[in-house]
Amino acid sequence: MSAFVVRTLLDQPHHDGSELYVLERPDELGGQATLRLRTPRGAVDEVALRYLRDGDPCIVPATVDDERDGETWWCVSFPVSNPSTRYRWLLAGGDLGYASLDGLGVFPHELTGADDFVIAPGAEAPDWHSRSVVYEIYPDRYAPSGEPRRPPEWAVPRAWDESPSRGRASATDWFGGDLAGVEQNLDHVERVGANAIYMTPFFPATSTHRYDATTFDRVDPLLGGDEAFASLVRACERRRIRLIGDLTTNHVGYRHDWFVAAQADPDAIERSFFYFDEALPHGYEAWYGAASLPKLDWRSEELRVRMGTVIRKWLGAGLDGWRIDVANMTGRFRAIDLYHDVARFARDAADGSLLVAEHMHDYRNDLDGTGWHGVMNYSGFQRPTWWWLRDPAWDRNIFASETAAPLYAGTDMVEVMRRFRAGVPWDCVLNSWALLDSHDSPRFRTVCGSRERQLAGVGMQFTTPGVPKVFMGDEFGLQGRWGEDARRPMPWRSPPDDLTREYHALASLRRSSDALARGGIRYVHVSDDTVAYLRETRDERLLCCASRGGEPPVFPFPSLEPLYESALFNVWRMV
Repeated sequence: MSAFVVRTLLDQPHHDGSELYVLERPDELGGQATLRLRTPRGAVDEVALRYLRDGDPCIVPATVDDERDGETWWCVSFPVSNPSTRYRWLLAGGDLGYASLDGLGVFPHELTGADDFVIAPGAEAPDWHSRSVVYEIYPDRYAPSGEPRRPPEWAVPRAWDESPSRGRASATDWFGGDLAGVEQNLDHVERVGANAIYMTPFFPATSTHRYDATTFDRVDPLLGGDEAFASLVRACERRRIRLIGDLTTNHVGYRHDWFVAAQADPDAIERSFFYFDEALPHGYEAWYGAASLPKLDWRSEELRVRMGTVIRKWLGAGLDGWRIDVANMTGRFRAIDLYHDVARFARDAADGSLLVAEHMHDYRNDLDGTGWHGVMNYSGFQRPTWWWLRDPAWDRNIFASETAAPLYAGTDMVEVMRRFRAGVPWDCVLNSWALLDSHDSPRFRTVCGSRERQLAGVGMQFTTPGVPKVFMGDEFGLQGRWGEDARRPMPWRSPPDDLTREYHALASLRRSSDALARGGIRYVHVSDDTVAYLRETRDERLLCCASRGGEPPVFPFPSLEPLYESALFNVWRMV
Protein backbone atom coordinates (compact mmCIF):
# COMPACT_ATOMS: atom_id res chain seq x y z
CA MET A 1 0.00 0.00 0.00
CA SER A 2 1.36 3.41 -0.93
CA ALA A 3 2.43 6.07 1.54
CA PHE A 4 -0.22 8.34 0.00
CA VAL A 5 -3.02 6.02 1.13
CA VAL A 6 -1.52 5.84 4.61
CA ARG A 7 -1.43 9.62 4.89
CA THR A 8 -5.03 9.79 3.75
CA LEU A 9 -6.17 7.72 6.74
CA LEU A 10 -4.77 10.36 9.09
CA ASP A 11 -5.78 13.30 6.91
CA GLN A 12 -9.46 13.01 7.78
CA PRO A 13 -11.59 15.11 10.12
CA HIS A 14 -11.71 13.25 13.42
CA HIS A 15 -13.61 13.21 16.70
CA ASP A 16 -14.23 10.67 19.43
CA GLY A 17 -15.25 10.93 23.06
CA SER A 18 -11.73 10.94 24.51
CA GLU A 19 -10.12 13.81 26.41
CA LEU A 20 -8.56 15.31 23.28
CA TYR A 21 -12.05 16.01 21.96
CA VAL A 22 -14.27 16.37 25.05
CA LEU A 23 -12.94 19.27 27.10
CA GLU A 24 -15.98 19.48 29.38
CA ARG A 25 -18.50 16.78 30.23
CA PRO A 26 -21.29 17.87 32.59
CA ASP A 27 -21.85 16.06 35.87
CA GLU A 28 -25.60 16.62 35.75
CA LEU A 29 -28.38 17.61 33.38
CA GLY A 30 -28.31 21.25 32.31
CA GLY A 31 -24.54 21.48 32.45
CA GLN A 32 -22.35 22.52 29.53
CA ALA A 33 -20.46 20.18 27.23
CA THR A 34 -17.44 21.54 25.35
CA LEU A 35 -16.32 19.51 22.35
CA ARG A 36 -13.58 19.77 19.74
CA LEU A 37 -13.10 18.54 16.18
CA ARG A 38 -9.78 18.23 14.35
CA THR A 39 -9.56 18.76 10.60
CA PRO A 40 -6.69 19.08 8.15
CA ARG A 41 -6.01 22.76 7.56
CA GLY A 42 -8.08 23.98 4.62
CA ALA A 43 -10.30 20.91 4.53
CA VAL A 44 -13.39 22.86 5.62
CA ASP A 45 -14.43 26.51 5.92
CA GLU A 46 -17.35 26.09 8.33
CA VAL A 47 -18.14 23.64 11.13
CA ALA A 48 -21.30 23.27 13.22
CA LEU A 49 -22.55 20.78 15.76
CA ARG A 50 -25.96 19.14 15.41
CA TYR A 51 -27.30 17.69 18.68
CA LEU A 52 -30.67 16.45 19.88
CA ARG A 53 -32.57 18.20 22.67
CA ASP A 54 -35.83 16.56 23.70
CA GLY A 55 -35.78 14.70 20.38
CA ASP A 56 -35.38 17.83 18.24
CA PRO A 57 -32.15 18.78 16.40
CA CYS A 58 -30.32 21.94 17.42
CA ILE A 59 -27.44 23.51 15.46
CA VAL A 60 -24.53 25.36 17.13
CA PRO A 61 -21.75 26.99 15.06
CA ALA A 62 -18.20 26.02 16.00
CA THR A 63 -15.24 28.41 16.15
CA VAL A 64 -11.55 27.84 15.50
CA ASP A 65 -9.82 26.94 18.75
CA ASP A 66 -6.28 26.27 17.52
CA GLU A 67 -4.20 25.85 14.37
CA ARG A 68 -0.93 23.92 14.44
CA ASP A 69 0.95 21.10 12.72
CA GLY A 70 -1.18 21.42 9.61
CA GLU A 71 -4.42 20.91 11.54
CA THR A 72 -7.32 23.12 12.60
CA TRP A 73 -9.13 22.46 15.87
CA TRP A 74 -12.75 23.60 16.08
CA CYS A 75 -14.60 24.08 19.37
CA VAL A 76 -18.24 24.33 20.44
CA SER A 77 -20.21 24.37 23.72
CA PHE A 78 -23.85 23.46 24.31
CA PRO A 79 -26.16 22.55 27.22
CA VAL A 80 -26.86 18.86 27.82
CA SER A 81 -30.54 18.54 28.71
CA ASN A 82 -31.16 14.80 28.31
CA PRO A 83 -29.63 11.76 30.03
CA SER A 84 -28.20 10.53 26.72
CA THR A 85 -27.58 13.15 24.00
CA ARG A 86 -26.67 12.29 20.41
CA TYR A 87 -24.67 14.62 18.18
CA ARG A 88 -22.75 14.84 14.91
CA TRP A 89 -20.60 17.42 13.12
CA LEU A 90 -21.66 19.34 10.01
CA LEU A 91 -18.86 20.41 7.65
CA ALA A 92 -18.97 22.81 4.72
CA GLY A 93 -16.62 24.44 2.20
CA GLY A 94 -12.94 23.83 1.65
CA ASP A 95 -11.76 20.55 0.14
CA LEU A 96 -14.67 18.49 1.47
CA GLY A 97 -17.58 20.58 0.27
CA TYR A 98 -20.63 19.51 2.32
CA ALA A 99 -20.28 16.56 4.68
CA SER A 100 -21.38 15.12 8.02
CA LEU A 101 -19.15 13.36 10.55
CA ASP A 102 -20.58 10.71 12.90
CA GLY A 103 -19.03 7.72 14.66
CA LEU A 104 -18.45 5.91 11.36
CA GLY A 105 -16.65 8.75 9.60
CA VAL A 106 -17.25 11.46 6.99
CA PHE A 107 -20.19 11.22 4.59
CA PRO A 108 -21.41 13.64 1.86
CA HIS A 109 -25.09 12.91 2.51
CA GLU A 110 -27.82 12.91 5.17
CA LEU A 111 -27.31 10.39 8.00
CA THR A 112 -29.52 8.47 10.37
CA GLY A 113 -28.94 9.02 14.08
CA ALA A 114 -27.94 5.42 14.81
CA ASP A 115 -24.20 6.11 14.57
CA ASP A 116 -24.11 9.60 16.08
CA PHE A 117 -21.72 10.33 18.91
CA VAL A 118 -23.28 10.15 22.39
CA ILE A 119 -22.60 12.11 25.55
CA ALA A 120 -24.17 11.14 28.89
CA PRO A 121 -23.79 13.39 31.94
CA GLY A 122 -23.39 12.00 35.41
CA ALA A 123 -21.08 9.62 37.22
CA GLU A 124 -18.72 7.60 35.05
CA ALA A 125 -17.46 4.10 35.78
CA PRO A 126 -15.02 3.82 38.69
CA ASP A 127 -11.62 5.14 37.60
CA TRP A 128 -9.74 1.96 38.53
CA HIS A 129 -11.54 -0.09 35.92
CA SER A 130 -10.27 1.55 32.72
CA ARG A 131 -6.73 1.08 34.06
CA SER A 132 -7.20 -2.62 34.75
CA VAL A 133 -6.44 -5.99 33.24
CA VAL A 134 -9.22 -8.42 34.23
CA TYR A 135 -8.56 -12.12 34.77
CA GLU A 136 -11.59 -14.42 34.58
CA ILE A 137 -11.70 -17.36 37.00
CA TYR A 138 -14.14 -20.26 36.82
CA PRO A 139 -13.75 -21.44 40.42
CA ASP A 140 -14.38 -25.18 39.96
CA ARG A 141 -11.59 -25.39 37.34
CA TYR A 142 -8.97 -22.95 38.66
CA ALA A 143 -7.30 -24.70 41.61
CA PRO A 144 -8.28 -27.08 44.44
CA SER A 145 -7.03 -26.13 47.90
CA GLY A 146 -6.80 -29.71 49.11
CA GLU A 147 -9.41 -29.13 51.80
CA PRO A 148 -11.79 -32.10 52.01
CA ARG A 149 -15.14 -31.50 50.34
CA ARG A 150 -18.08 -33.90 50.12
CA PRO A 151 -19.79 -33.47 46.75
CA PRO A 152 -23.57 -33.03 46.74
CA GLU A 153 -25.82 -35.66 45.19
CA TRP A 154 -26.00 -33.90 41.84
CA ALA A 155 -22.23 -33.64 41.33
CA VAL A 156 -20.16 -36.12 39.32
CA PRO A 157 -16.52 -36.10 40.56
CA ARG A 158 -13.92 -35.81 37.80
CA ALA A 159 -10.11 -36.09 37.81
CA TRP A 160 -8.27 -32.79 37.37
CA ASP A 161 -6.59 -33.89 34.13
CA GLU A 162 -9.84 -35.04 32.49
CA SER A 163 -11.75 -32.99 29.92
CA PRO A 164 -15.24 -31.70 30.70
CA SER A 165 -18.31 -33.44 29.32
CA ARG A 166 -20.17 -31.88 26.43
CA GLY A 167 -23.72 -30.57 26.71
CA ARG A 168 -25.92 -30.66 29.79
CA ALA A 169 -23.76 -33.29 31.53
CA SER A 170 -21.01 -30.67 31.81
CA ALA A 171 -23.06 -28.79 34.41
CA THR A 172 -22.61 -31.60 36.92
CA ASP A 173 -18.89 -32.24 36.29
CA TRP A 174 -17.17 -31.49 39.62
CA PHE A 175 -13.39 -31.00 39.48
CA GLY A 176 -13.06 -29.58 42.99
CA GLY A 177 -11.64 -26.09 42.60
CA ASP A 178 -12.60 -23.74 45.43
CA LEU A 179 -12.09 -20.20 46.74
CA ALA A 180 -9.17 -21.21 48.93
CA GLY A 181 -7.53 -22.55 45.78
CA VAL A 182 -8.06 -19.17 44.13
CA GLU A 183 -6.47 -17.45 47.12
CA GLN A 184 -3.50 -19.81 47.13
CA ASN A 185 -2.79 -18.98 43.48
CA LEU A 186 -3.11 -15.20 43.48
CA ASP A 187 0.61 -15.05 42.69
CA HIS A 188 -0.23 -16.40 39.27
CA VAL A 189 -2.84 -13.69 38.68
CA GLU A 190 -0.09 -11.13 39.33
CA ARG A 191 2.36 -13.01 37.09
CA VAL A 192 -0.12 -12.65 34.24
CA GLY A 193 -0.18 -8.93 35.00
CA ALA A 194 -3.84 -8.71 36.01
CA ASN A 195 -5.04 -6.45 38.81
CA ALA A 196 -8.72 -7.45 38.79
CA ILE A 197 -10.48 -10.81 38.97
CA TYR A 198 -13.87 -11.54 37.48
CA MET A 199 -15.16 -14.70 39.14
CA THR A 200 -18.13 -16.65 37.78
CA PRO A 201 -20.93 -17.23 40.35
CA PHE A 202 -20.11 -18.34 43.89
CA PHE A 203 -23.66 -18.84 45.18
CA PRO A 204 -25.03 -22.31 46.06
CA ALA A 205 -26.54 -24.04 43.04
CA THR A 206 -27.23 -27.42 41.46
CA SER A 207 -24.41 -27.14 38.94
CA THR A 208 -20.73 -26.20 38.91
CA HIS A 209 -21.35 -23.25 36.60
CA ARG A 210 -23.73 -21.92 39.31
CA TYR A 211 -25.96 -19.83 37.04
CA ASP A 212 -28.89 -21.67 38.66
CA ALA A 213 -28.50 -20.20 42.15
CA THR A 214 -30.55 -21.66 45.00
CA THR A 215 -30.00 -18.55 47.12
CA PHE A 216 -28.18 -15.22 46.95
CA ASP A 217 -27.75 -15.07 50.71
CA ARG A 218 -24.50 -17.04 51.13
CA VAL A 219 -21.47 -18.55 49.39
CA ASP A 220 -21.61 -22.16 48.23
CA PRO A 221 -20.11 -24.46 50.93
CA LEU A 222 -18.65 -26.51 48.08
CA LEU A 223 -16.40 -23.49 47.42
CA GLY A 224 -15.60 -23.01 51.11
CA GLY A 225 -18.57 -20.90 52.17
CA ASP A 226 -18.67 -17.36 53.52
CA GLU A 227 -15.41 -17.72 55.45
CA ALA A 228 -13.46 -18.67 52.33
CA PHE A 229 -14.98 -15.71 50.48
CA ALA A 230 -14.05 -13.29 53.27
CA SER A 231 -10.50 -14.67 53.31
CA LEU A 232 -10.19 -14.25 49.54
CA VAL A 233 -11.45 -10.68 49.78
CA ARG A 234 -8.82 -9.85 52.42
CA ALA A 235 -6.06 -11.44 50.34
CA CYS A 236 -7.12 -9.49 47.24
CA GLU A 237 -7.25 -6.25 49.21
CA ARG A 238 -3.70 -6.80 50.47
CA ARG A 239 -2.51 -7.24 46.88
CA ARG A 240 -4.72 -4.40 45.55
CA ILE A 241 -6.54 -6.82 43.28
CA ARG A 242 -10.14 -5.85 42.55
CA LEU A 243 -12.81 -8.55 42.75
CA ILE A 244 -15.84 -8.63 40.44
CA GLY A 245 -18.75 -10.99 41.09
CA ASP A 246 -21.29 -12.56 38.72
CA LEU A 247 -25.03 -12.04 39.21
CA THR A 248 -28.00 -13.44 37.27
CA THR A 249 -30.70 -10.78 36.99
CA ASN A 250 -32.63 -12.64 34.29
CA HIS A 251 -33.35 -15.91 36.12
CA VAL A 252 -32.64 -18.05 39.18
CA GLY A 253 -32.46 -21.79 39.76
CA TYR A 254 -35.64 -23.84 40.22
CA ARG A 255 -34.53 -24.62 43.78
CA HIS A 256 -33.98 -20.99 44.65
CA ASP A 257 -35.60 -19.85 47.90
CA TRP A 258 -37.82 -17.40 46.02
CA PHE A 259 -39.07 -19.89 43.44
CA VAL A 260 -39.71 -22.61 46.02
CA ALA A 261 -41.82 -20.15 48.02
CA ALA A 262 -43.67 -19.03 44.88
CA GLN A 263 -44.58 -22.61 43.93
CA ALA A 264 -45.63 -23.55 47.46
CA ASP A 265 -48.15 -20.72 47.90
CA PRO A 266 -50.07 -18.95 45.11
CA ASP A 267 -50.57 -16.01 47.47
CA ALA A 268 -46.88 -15.65 48.37
CA ILE A 269 -45.25 -12.31 47.51
CA GLU A 270 -42.58 -14.30 45.64
CA ARG A 271 -45.24 -15.36 43.13
CA SER A 272 -44.92 -11.91 41.57
CA PHE A 273 -41.20 -12.52 40.96
CA PHE A 274 -41.90 -14.92 38.07
CA TYR A 275 -44.06 -15.29 34.95
CA PHE A 276 -46.50 -18.00 35.98
CA ASP A 277 -48.87 -19.00 33.19
CA GLU A 278 -50.43 -22.44 32.69
CA ALA A 279 -50.32 -21.86 28.93
CA LEU A 280 -46.49 -22.01 29.08
CA PRO A 281 -44.76 -25.40 28.72
CA HIS A 282 -43.65 -25.57 32.38
CA GLY A 283 -46.39 -23.37 33.78
CA TYR A 284 -43.87 -20.53 33.99
CA GLU A 285 -41.43 -18.76 31.69
CA ALA A 286 -37.91 -20.21 31.75
CA TRP A 287 -34.64 -19.11 30.16
CA TYR A 288 -34.34 -20.81 26.78
CA GLY A 289 -37.10 -23.17 27.88
CA ALA A 290 -34.94 -24.80 30.58
CA ALA A 291 -37.28 -25.72 33.43
CA SER A 292 -34.40 -25.37 35.92
CA LEU A 293 -34.04 -21.64 35.14
CA PRO A 294 -37.28 -19.72 35.87
CA LYS A 295 -37.21 -16.18 34.50
CA LEU A 296 -37.59 -13.16 36.80
CA ASP A 297 -40.43 -10.65 36.35
CA TRP A 298 -39.06 -7.17 37.06
CA ARG A 299 -42.54 -5.64 37.30
CA SER A 300 -42.45 -6.78 40.94
CA GLU A 301 -41.47 -3.99 43.33
CA GLU A 302 -40.58 -6.54 46.01
CA LEU A 303 -38.19 -8.26 43.60
CA ARG A 304 -36.42 -4.93 43.13
CA VAL A 305 -36.14 -4.46 46.88
CA ARG A 306 -34.56 -7.88 47.32
CA MET A 307 -32.24 -7.66 44.30
CA GLY A 308 -31.10 -4.25 45.48
CA THR A 309 -30.28 -5.83 48.83
CA VAL A 310 -28.30 -8.60 47.10
CA ILE A 311 -26.32 -6.13 44.98
CA ARG A 312 -25.44 -3.97 47.98
CA LYS A 313 -24.77 -6.84 50.41
CA TRP A 314 -21.95 -8.41 48.42
CA LEU A 315 -20.46 -5.08 47.40
CA GLY A 316 -20.35 -4.34 51.12
CA ALA A 317 -18.75 -7.73 51.71
CA GLY A 318 -15.82 -6.88 49.45
CA LEU A 319 -16.81 -7.03 45.79
CA ASP A 320 -15.81 -4.06 43.61
CA GLY A 321 -18.48 -4.65 41.01
CA TRP A 322 -20.71 -7.12 39.16
CA ARG A 323 -20.76 -8.79 35.80
CA ILE A 324 -24.45 -9.18 34.92
CA ASP A 325 -25.35 -12.51 33.32
CA VAL A 326 -27.70 -12.55 30.30
CA ALA A 327 -28.16 -8.80 30.68
CA ASN A 328 -29.60 -8.41 27.18
CA MET A 329 -32.65 -10.52 28.14
CA THR A 330 -33.20 -9.06 31.60
CA GLY A 331 -36.61 -7.40 32.02
CA ARG A 332 -37.78 -8.45 28.56
CA PHE A 333 -40.65 -10.84 27.90
CA ARG A 334 -42.96 -10.52 24.92
CA ALA A 335 -44.56 -7.05 25.05
CA ILE A 336 -42.82 -6.23 28.35
CA ASP A 337 -39.53 -4.34 28.05
CA LEU A 338 -38.08 -3.03 31.30
CA TYR A 339 -34.46 -3.47 30.23
CA HIS A 340 -33.29 0.13 30.59
CA ASP A 341 -35.30 0.55 33.77
CA VAL A 342 -33.57 -2.47 35.34
CA ALA A 343 -30.14 -1.30 34.18
CA ARG A 344 -30.68 2.11 35.77
CA PHE A 345 -32.03 0.45 38.94
CA ALA A 346 -28.91 -1.72 39.18
CA ARG A 347 -26.65 1.30 38.66
CA ASP A 348 -28.37 3.16 41.47
CA ALA A 349 -28.12 0.10 43.74
CA ALA A 350 -24.43 -0.38 42.92
CA ASP A 351 -23.80 3.25 43.95
CA GLY A 352 -20.57 3.85 42.06
CA SER A 353 -19.39 0.24 41.84
CA LEU A 354 -18.75 -1.37 38.47
CA LEU A 355 -21.47 -3.00 36.33
CA VAL A 356 -20.49 -4.87 33.15
CA ALA A 357 -23.22 -6.60 31.16
CA GLU A 358 -23.02 -9.86 29.26
CA HIS A 359 -24.20 -9.09 25.73
CA MET A 360 -23.23 -11.26 22.75
CA HIS A 361 -25.04 -9.29 20.05
CA ASP A 362 -25.66 -5.66 19.02
CA TYR A 363 -25.52 -3.92 22.39
CA ARG A 364 -25.54 -0.32 21.15
CA ASN A 365 -29.20 0.52 21.81
CA ASP A 366 -28.84 -1.08 25.25
CA LEU A 367 -25.73 0.87 26.22
CA ASP A 368 -26.72 4.52 26.49
CA GLY A 369 -24.59 5.63 29.45
CA THR A 370 -27.41 5.58 32.00
CA GLY A 371 -27.23 1.92 33.05
CA TRP A 372 -24.40 -0.59 32.67
CA HIS A 373 -20.92 0.92 32.51
CA GLY A 374 -19.93 -1.42 29.69
CA VAL A 375 -20.49 -4.83 28.10
CA MET A 376 -18.54 -7.96 27.31
CA ASN A 377 -17.58 -6.94 23.79
CA TYR A 378 -18.21 -10.11 21.78
CA SER A 379 -19.66 -8.31 18.74
CA GLY A 380 -17.32 -5.35 18.48
CA PHE A 381 -14.02 -7.02 19.36
CA GLN A 382 -13.99 -10.79 19.79
CA ARG A 383 -15.72 -11.80 16.58
CA PRO A 384 -14.01 -9.36 14.19
CA THR A 385 -10.63 -10.38 15.65
CA TRP A 386 -11.51 -14.06 15.32
CA TRP A 387 -12.55 -13.69 11.69
CA TRP A 388 -9.37 -11.80 10.81
CA LEU A 389 -6.96 -14.15 12.59
CA ARG A 390 -8.77 -17.47 12.39
CA ASP A 391 -7.09 -20.63 11.17
CA PRO A 392 -8.57 -21.52 7.73
CA ALA A 393 -9.38 -24.92 9.24
CA TRP A 394 -11.75 -23.21 11.72
CA ASP A 395 -14.63 -22.82 9.30
CA ARG A 396 -17.70 -22.83 11.59
CA ASN A 397 -19.38 -19.76 13.09
CA ILE A 398 -20.51 -20.94 16.52
CA PHE A 399 -22.36 -17.65 17.04
CA ALA A 400 -24.62 -18.33 14.04
CA SER A 401 -25.71 -21.95 14.57
CA GLU A 402 -22.52 -23.43 13.13
CA THR A 403 -22.95 -21.75 9.75
CA ALA A 404 -19.87 -21.03 7.64
CA ALA A 405 -17.38 -18.72 9.33
CA PRO A 406 -16.28 -15.56 7.50
CA LEU A 407 -12.64 -14.76 6.80
CA TYR A 408 -12.09 -11.02 7.12
CA ALA A 409 -9.57 -8.72 5.54
CA GLY A 410 -8.15 -6.07 7.86
CA THR A 411 -10.57 -3.56 6.34
CA ASP A 412 -13.54 -5.75 7.32
CA MET A 413 -12.30 -6.16 10.88
CA VAL A 414 -11.79 -2.42 11.37
CA GLU A 415 -15.18 -1.63 9.82
CA VAL A 416 -16.94 -3.92 12.31
CA MET A 417 -14.98 -2.51 15.26
CA ARG A 418 -15.82 1.05 14.25
CA ARG A 419 -19.50 0.21 13.76
CA PHE A 420 -19.81 -1.16 17.27
CA ARG A 421 -18.05 1.85 18.80
CA ALA A 422 -20.37 4.21 16.92
CA GLY A 423 -23.53 5.27 18.71
CA VAL A 424 -22.15 4.46 22.18
CA PRO A 425 -20.86 6.89 24.85
CA TRP A 426 -17.05 6.85 24.90
CA ASP A 427 -16.98 6.02 28.61
CA CYS A 428 -18.96 2.86 27.82
CA VAL A 429 -16.47 1.98 25.07
CA LEU A 430 -13.57 2.35 27.50
CA ASN A 431 -15.28 0.27 30.19
CA SER A 432 -16.39 -2.62 27.99
CA TRP A 433 -14.34 -5.80 28.14
CA ALA A 434 -12.17 -6.59 25.14
CA LEU A 435 -12.19 -10.38 25.19
CA LEU A 436 -10.90 -13.06 22.87
CA ASP A 437 -12.73 -15.91 24.60
CA SER A 438 -14.61 -16.77 27.79
CA HIS A 439 -16.19 -19.70 29.60
CA ASP A 440 -19.02 -19.48 27.04
CA SER A 441 -16.97 -19.70 23.85
CA PRO A 442 -14.22 -21.74 22.19
CA ARG A 443 -10.66 -20.79 23.09
CA PHE A 444 -9.00 -18.19 20.90
CA ARG A 445 -5.88 -20.37 20.57
CA THR A 446 -8.02 -23.07 18.98
CA VAL A 447 -9.71 -20.59 16.63
CA CYS A 448 -6.52 -18.85 15.45
CA GLY A 449 -4.44 -22.03 15.38
CA SER A 450 -0.97 -20.75 16.33
CA ARG A 451 1.07 -19.07 19.03
CA GLU A 452 1.98 -16.21 16.69
CA ARG A 453 -1.59 -15.36 15.76
CA GLN A 454 -2.71 -15.69 19.37
CA LEU A 455 -0.17 -13.07 20.41
CA ALA A 456 -1.19 -10.80 17.53
CA GLY A 457 -4.76 -10.95 18.83
CA VAL A 458 -3.67 -10.46 22.43
CA GLY A 459 -1.64 -7.42 21.36
CA MET A 460 -4.77 -5.86 19.90
CA GLN A 461 -6.77 -6.90 22.96
CA PHE A 462 -4.42 -4.99 25.27
CA THR A 463 -4.25 -1.87 23.07
CA THR A 464 -7.80 -1.45 21.79
CA PRO A 465 -10.25 0.95 23.51
CA GLY A 466 -11.72 -1.14 26.32
CA VAL A 467 -10.51 -3.22 29.26
CA PRO A 468 -8.72 -6.48 28.37
CA LYS A 469 -10.40 -9.54 29.92
CA VAL A 470 -8.27 -12.72 29.94
CA PHE A 471 -9.88 -16.12 30.55
CA MET A 472 -7.80 -18.28 32.89
CA GLY A 473 -5.56 -20.58 30.87
CA ASP A 474 -5.25 -18.28 27.84
CA GLU A 475 -1.73 -17.56 29.08
CA PHE A 476 -1.01 -21.31 28.86
CA GLY A 477 -2.26 -21.59 25.28
CA LEU A 478 -5.18 -23.69 26.52
CA GLN A 479 -7.40 -25.19 23.82
CA GLY A 480 -11.17 -25.66 23.60
CA ARG A 481 -13.47 -26.22 20.64
CA TRP A 482 -16.74 -25.28 22.35
CA GLY A 483 -17.85 -23.53 25.54
CA GLU A 484 -17.68 -26.48 27.94
CA ASP A 485 -14.46 -27.72 26.33
CA ALA A 486 -12.92 -24.31 27.04
CA ARG A 487 -13.65 -24.82 30.75
CA ARG A 488 -10.83 -27.33 31.17
CA PRO A 489 -9.06 -27.25 34.53
CA MET A 490 -5.86 -25.20 34.70
CA PRO A 491 -2.89 -27.34 33.58
CA TRP A 492 -0.61 -26.25 36.41
CA ARG A 493 1.87 -29.12 36.12
CA SER A 494 2.40 -29.05 32.36
CA PRO A 495 1.02 -26.02 30.52
CA PRO A 496 0.96 -26.74 26.78
CA ASP A 497 2.50 -23.35 25.91
CA ASP A 498 3.46 -20.90 28.64
CA LEU A 499 2.82 -17.38 27.32
CA THR A 500 2.68 -15.80 30.77
CA ARG A 501 5.68 -13.50 30.21
CA GLU A 502 4.17 -12.13 26.99
CA TYR A 503 0.87 -11.45 28.74
CA HIS A 504 2.68 -9.78 31.64
CA ALA A 505 4.65 -7.51 29.29
CA LEU A 506 1.50 -6.38 27.52
CA ALA A 507 -0.35 -5.98 30.82
CA SER A 508 2.47 -3.81 32.18
CA LEU A 509 2.28 -1.60 29.10
CA ARG A 510 -1.52 -1.43 29.33
CA ARG A 511 -1.54 -0.49 33.01
CA SER A 512 1.22 2.12 32.65
CA SER A 513 -0.31 4.02 29.73
CA ASP A 514 -2.92 6.77 29.95
CA ALA A 515 -3.36 6.56 26.20
CA LEU A 516 -4.35 2.88 26.40
CA ALA A 517 -6.59 3.43 29.44
CA ARG A 518 -8.60 6.38 28.13
CA GLY A 519 -7.15 7.67 24.88
CA GLY A 520 -8.85 8.03 21.52
CA ILE A 521 -8.09 5.91 18.45
CA ARG A 522 -7.14 6.89 14.90
CA TYR A 523 -6.30 4.36 12.20
CA VAL A 524 -3.02 4.90 10.40
CA HIS A 525 -2.94 1.94 8.01
CA VAL A 526 -5.54 -0.68 7.17
CA SER A 527 -5.02 -3.39 4.55
CA ASP A 528 -5.82 -7.07 4.16
CA ASP A 529 -3.04 -8.29 6.44
CA THR A 530 -1.89 -5.31 8.52
CA VAL A 531 -3.64 -2.79 10.76
CA ALA A 532 -1.93 0.13 12.49
CA TYR A 533 -3.55 2.68 14.79
CA LEU A 534 -2.73 5.49 17.19
CA ARG A 535 -3.97 5.69 20.78
CA GLU A 536 -3.75 9.30 21.97
CA THR A 537 -4.22 11.58 24.93
CA ARG A 538 -2.96 15.15 25.36
CA ASP A 539 0.35 13.90 26.73
CA GLU A 540 0.92 10.51 25.14
CA ARG A 541 0.71 8.86 21.75
CA LEU A 542 1.25 5.18 20.99
CA LEU A 543 1.49 3.58 17.56
CA CYS A 544 0.23 -0.02 17.51
CA CYS A 545 0.66 -2.39 14.59
CA ALA A 546 -0.85 -5.87 14.15
CA SER A 547 -0.19 -8.20 11.24
CA ARG A 548 -1.30 -11.67 10.27
CA GLY A 549 1.69 -11.97 7.95
CA GLY A 550 2.00 -11.46 4.23
CA GLU A 551 2.99 -7.84 3.73
CA PRO A 552 5.44 -5.47 5.43
CA PRO A 553 3.89 -2.60 7.39
CA VAL A 554 3.79 0.89 5.94
CA PHE A 555 4.17 3.80 8.35
CA PRO A 556 3.81 7.55 8.03
CA PHE A 557 6.71 7.59 10.51
CA PRO A 558 9.66 6.29 8.40
CA SER A 559 12.08 6.33 11.34
CA LEU A 560 10.10 3.52 12.96
CA GLU A 561 10.26 1.09 10.06
CA PRO A 562 13.62 -0.45 11.11
CA LEU A 563 12.07 -1.32 14.51
CA TYR A 564 9.60 -3.68 12.91
CA GLU A 565 11.07 -7.17 12.86
CA SER A 566 9.26 -10.51 12.62
CA ALA A 567 6.70 -10.18 15.42
CA LEU A 568 3.06 -9.99 14.41
CA PHE A 569 2.30 -7.23 16.91
CA ASN A 570 4.31 -4.17 17.91
CA VAL A 571 3.73 -0.95 19.81
CA TRP A 572 5.82 2.23 19.94
CA ARG A 573 5.49 5.13 22.34
CA MET A 574 5.54 8.27 20.21
CA VAL A 575 5.40 10.95 22.92
